[in-house]
Amino acid sequence: MPNKGKRVNKSAGQEKDEEVVSVKQRKMMLTKASADAPLCFDSPREFFQSLISPMSVDEFFQHHWEKKPLVLHRSDAALADYYRSLFQLSDLQQLCSRGLQFGTDLNICRCIDGKKKVLNKDGRVKFSQLKKDFDQKKATMQFHQPQRFKDELWRIQERLECFFGSLVGSNVYITPEDSQGLPPHYDDVEVFILQLEGQKHWRLYKPTVHLAREYSLEPEEHIGTPTHDIILQAGDLLYFPRGTIHQANTPSGVDHSTHLTLSTYQNTSWGDFMLDVFPSFLFDSMKSDHRLRCGLPQNLLTCPSFGPDINKQVCVFLRHLADRLEQEHKELRSTDMKRDFISNRLPPFLLDQADLEPAGKLPALDDTVCIKFKEHLLLTVEPSQDDTDKATELAVFVLHSLRNKRETHMMGLSDDEQGSQFQGLRFPLTHVAALKQLLRLERVAVRDLQLMQDADKLGLTLGLWTEGLLHVC
Repeated sequence: MPNKGKRVNKSAGQEKDEEVVSVKQRKMMLTKASADAPLCFDSPREFFQSLISPMSVDEFFQHHWEKKPLVLHRSDAALADYYRSLFQLSDLQQLCSRGLQFGTDLNICRCIDGKKKVLNKDGRVKFSQLKKDFDQKKATMQFHQPQRFKDELWRIQERLECFFGSLVGSNVYITPEDSQGLPPHYDDVEVFILQLEGQKHWRLYKPTVHLAREYSLEPEEHIGTPTHDIILQAGDLLYFPRGTIHQANTPSGVDHSTHLTLSTYQNTSWGDFMLDVFPSFLFDSMKSDHRLRCGLPQNLLTCPSFGPDINKQVCVFLRHLADRLEQEHKELRSTDMKRDFISNRLPPFLLDQADLEPAGKLPALDDTVCIKFKEHLLLTVEPSQDDTDKATELAVFVLHSLRNKRETHMMGLSDDEQGSQFQGLRFPLTHVAALKQLLRLERVAVRDLQLMQDADKLGLTLGLWTEGLLHVC
């Protein structure tokens, strides 16, 4: 786990106080501006319900999620005004002064004769050049991950990540009149389109790959006739499942179109889950089943092919493992998927740094406590990672995203950068029941925690309190 940073000196502390005041001011401004906002942020589910209104959440997942597109024409002036406020062409002009880079932060492109032509320059983005290409070359501006800069998009995507339990990225597309940025293609993500400015003409086609796991272009002569041919206006929403072939253009007579693409559920399938949990389950099974530890036939690995006998033996093992999982109610352990999500997701919206410091009284046996930031915390059970001879000893990790960097969200961190974002605590495996108890219940008496020793109960609650994850009620 990362070490705690050193305390700042006086001047740095003054700068931190100024930053906290700034965060508080932003919260007050957003609270005032959002009092009559058409979206509800009270809980992740309520937010998603307001996003797809008037359709209900249950109806959406029953009839549309991973099944078929959804088009919502709103004709709601308040919602249209709110959508326009999320991102406009003028916002991009202001952001160019912050050192945006071509390729990393922004692409400029156009679909010509069914092919994507990238018109990026080298280095830093200059809005004057962008506007010239926009006006003269009819190029589309594709701005990556605007939630890094726009607070309201941060709030929207943080709520969606809590709702889906999956990363949520975004792109803004600004396309001039009578132009198209991208050729027909499909994506490996679930897509929600929010039309912010102007109008966009969308054509959707039947998937050639159901629930695709990768991005791919599709030649127009191969995709047939559209299943949906629609025009979105400000305030409208379009959803389509991964694998849905699509293309979009700004119609004639429309100055420009701005839309926001929200994407989620990349590599979040049952297959991905099995790839994550099966190695640890198999490893545990090898410790208790000697048949899995028997040696392979001699020279098996040097054979050009394995043959039906080997396939049959593997099937026997797989059936036995399935029976064991079902009969013994073994708990599967997800590690990589959980760590990927927690280390890359957005931090809580406008979280004050002061909220991360331990506050209030130390927990005692007679106290009642509650977990803070539950939506941004998860448990993993995995090897302890200690440099000891007990290489397979397990521990329980409490991981959280409270100190993640909004500025790098969904920007493709390196392995070292991802590792530096892991935040949390490690406890003995004996503490897992008590930790689940704390996460499951709204309040828990320290004395009632599912641990044998009072010293362990105090040690657990003190560790969480020190990390800023626990409050004494």
